[in-house]
Amino acid sequence: MPGQDRHHISLGLFYGLATPVVASTATAAAKYLSTDLSPWFIVWVQYGLCSLIMLPWILRGGTRVLSSRRAPLLIVRSLAGWLGFTTYFLALPHIPLVDATLLRAAAPLWVPLIVWLWAREAIPGSRWIGLIGGFAGILLVLQPSLDGVNGGHLLGALAGLALATSMATTRGLSTSEPAARVLCYYFLISFLASTPMGLVHLKPVAIELLPGLVYVGLSIFLTMVLYTRAYTHAPTTVVAPLSYIAVPLSGLLDWWFWQTLPNTLALGGSVLVIGSGIVTVALSARTRSEH
Repeated sequence: MPGQDRHHISLGLFYGLATPVVASTATAAAKYLSTDLSPWFIVWVQYGLCSLIMLPWILRGGTRVLSSRRAPLLIVRSLAGWLGFTTYFLALPHIPLVDATLLRAAAPLWVPLIVWLWAREAIPGSRWIGLIGGFAGILLVLQPSLDGVNGGHLLGALAGLALATSMATTRGLSTSEPAARVLCYYFLISFLASTPMGLVHLKPVAIELLPGLVYVGLSIFLTMVLYTRAYTHAPTTVVAPLSYIAVPLSGLLDWWFWQTLPNTLALGGSVLVIGSGIVTVALSARTRSEH
C-alpha cells in the first residue's frame, strides 16, 4: 500500500506540474497573439471553443443537465471567472507576463476576505500573517507612485480578485452541483458575455497565428482537466503550492521572448506573494471549513 500511495502522489505531482506549464505557455501565446489580435477576440474564441467541447454533454442530457436551484450562484461564479480571464488577457499587452501572472496567482490571498464578506466566516488570527505579507508583496509589484499605478497592473490585480470570487463561489457550489454543470454554465455564459466585444474586434486571422489561437482556446479546458486529476491523486497541501511555479516560469518566458526582467522591488514582492500564498493554502487545507 505505501508503494501505491507514492504512485498516486507522483501522478498528482505530474498533473500538478503540468497545469502551470500549460497555463503559462498559453498565456505567453496570448501575449504574443495580442500584438495582432485583440484580447477581447482571443477571449471570445477561447470560450467559444470550450462551449463547443461541452455541447455533446448538453445534447446527451438535454436541458435537465442545466437545471439547478442554484442558478443565480452559478451565474455569479461564471461571470467572476469570465472577468478574471478577460482582465488577465487585457493586462498582457501592457505589463510583463510575470507581473500579470503573479497578480492573478495572488487569488488565494483574496479568498478568505471574500468568504468573510459573503458568508461572514471568521478569518483565523494565524491567517492574517499570510494575508498581510501577500498584500505587501502585491504593493511592491504594483509600485504605486505619485503618478498612480500602471493600468495594466490594476487589470492584473482585478483578475486575481475576480478569480478569488470564482474560487469562493465554486466552493459553495461543490456541495450540490456536478463539475460538468459548473463548467457548462461558465463556458456558455462567458462566451455570451464576450460576444459583443469579440464581434467588435472580429478580423481575419493569419494562418500562422491559428495554431497559437487554438492552443490558447483549448488551454483553459486542458488546465481544468489536469487540475482535477492532480487533486484526485494528491492532497491540497501538495498540489496547490505547485500553481505558483507559473510565476518563475512566466519570468523565464518573459526573459526568453521579450527580454524583460523584474526589478529588485518586484522580485521581492513576488517572493512575498508566493510565500504568503503557500502559507495561506497550507492553513486553509488544515481548516475543515476551507475544504
